[in-house]
This record gives sequence, structure tokens and C-alpha cells, in this order.
Amino acid sequence: MTQLNPLAVHPDPGSIRTGLEARRLFRDAKTDPFTQTTGMALGYMQASPIILPGDLALDFTAFCQRNPKPCPLVAMSNRGSPTLPTLGGDLDLRTDLAGYRIWRDGELVDEVTDISELWREDFVAFAVGCSYSFENALLSDGIELRHITEEACVPMYMTDIALEPSGPFAGRMCVSMRPLKARDAIRAIEITSRFPTTHGTPVHIGDPRQIGIENLDEPLAGDPVEVRDGELCVFWGCGITPQYAMLQAKPEIAITHIPGCLLMTDVPSRGDAMDLPNLPNLAA
Repeated sequence: MTQLNPLAVHPDPGSIRTGLEARRLFRDAKTDPFTQTTGMALGYMQASPIILPGDLALDFTAFCQRNPKPCPLVAMSNRGSPTLPTLGGDLDLRTDLAGYRIWRDGELVDEVTDISELWREDFVAFAVGCSYSFENALLSDGIELRHITEEACVPMYMTDIALEPSGPFAGRMCVSMRPLKARDAIRAIEITSRFPTTHGTPVHIGDPRQIGIENLDEPLAGDPVEVRDGELCVFWGCGITPQYAMLQAKPEIAITHIPGCLLMTDVPSRGDAMDLPNLPNLAA
């Protein structure tokens, strides 16, 4: 599956210092091509939103609980609410992303910048922690992140690692990849172990073929990056995994983010375990 529209890089992502600034930027400046969030609001959590009809909410919650590496659930809305108060004030899921994917019956049909006209009273929104959230900690430790150096979107791949199914949700794990020197890979394991709600430690280091990835030059999403001599491929669980679980579940409608265009939050991306919010009553 290819991306329908190209991604743009913000000319100065570091100038976007908070999640609120980013949300207001995307809300007020609807542009095409869509702008990725790499390098924005460093120090704040980024998250992958998934919006589903309410009758699938319990199955999807269980899917995340059974697959915490690719799907660390950090927030969940009340039925019909486009807000996630535990992740930020002045947050509207209908407008505050740089790009959304629209799925119907398991097929990707469109990519848009506003879903206000599609919003329904039975929708339940979920947010899955994103590995962009720990990148500031890696950079602060002097670890180069190649996709940032190359002003690219981190490459994402489909693996042959089977997921634990829940109801109609099933499939294989998606991962993001960052090439690192061996000493940096060891340090990255130590650092990301403190970020369990944003994928935590890597799921694989080394030969991509061992997890079913045959060609690094052909990512599922994002951009291929240079892997230099002596570097290891380091793979983390990826929040686009639920998008491809849609191929199994085939909901009549679902809305997710365009890979690379994450929900920017007000939650500091600190190097310890974030307290998960209480889940709302789905029957409300």
C-alpha cells in the first residue's frame, strides 16, 4: 500500500516548540502536501490516533493490551468526543493533525486534512504512543538519527512477526528503523527502556531478513535512509500497525493518521513510565 499524497518537511521544525503550537499550526494552515512532525515539539509526546465506530472499541482495546510493543495505548476518548483531555487542552481530533487517512471496509480510500464532516457520535478515538517521542532523548545523548539528518520521514516496514488477535483485529507487526553504530544501539536500548508508553526498547537489532524484511529500500511508509558500513539496523514497534490490522478487521469506516503526521500532545516525553489514563466507560 502506497501513500496517496507526498509528505513535506517543515522548513524549521525546531521552531514549533510545543504540542499546542503544532496543533494550532495544522488546524489553521491546511496545506498540501502534508507536513510530517519529525523534529517538532521535541520533549513532548507524539501519538498515533485511531478512530473507530464504538462497537469495535472493546475489541481494539484488547488488541492494544495484547500487543503493547507496537500498540502502547496512552489515551482513549469518550464515545462521540473529539477530545483527549489527558493528552492536551485545546485539542480537537477533527482538525489538529497534518493529515488523516480514511479507511472504508479495510481499504484506504482518501487522505485529508480535516475530518469534521466525517465525525460521528458513535466514534471512539484511541491514541497509541509514537517512537518520535523518545527521539529528543536519543539526540540529547549524541546519537545521530539518520532520518532527521537527511530530512526524511523515518522508514517503516511490515515484518513477519504475528500479532495476538482480538476480535476482527489481527495481522503482523509494523516497525520503524533507525541505523545506529553498535555503541549507540546499546545506549539506545538503555534510553528507550525508560519510554515503555512510546514503544520502549527495540523489537529487533541486526539482519532485517530475520523479521521478514527483504529490502530496506522499499519501506511500507516513510523514506529509505542510508545504512553505512559498520551500522546496525535497529527496529522499534510502530504505531502504524493498527492501520494494517484494518485490512483484517474491515470496519465500515476508520480514521487514522498519515504515517509521519502524528498527533502532538501536551504531555512531556520524559524518560520514565507515563501513568496511563483511566479508560472511559464505553457504554456512556
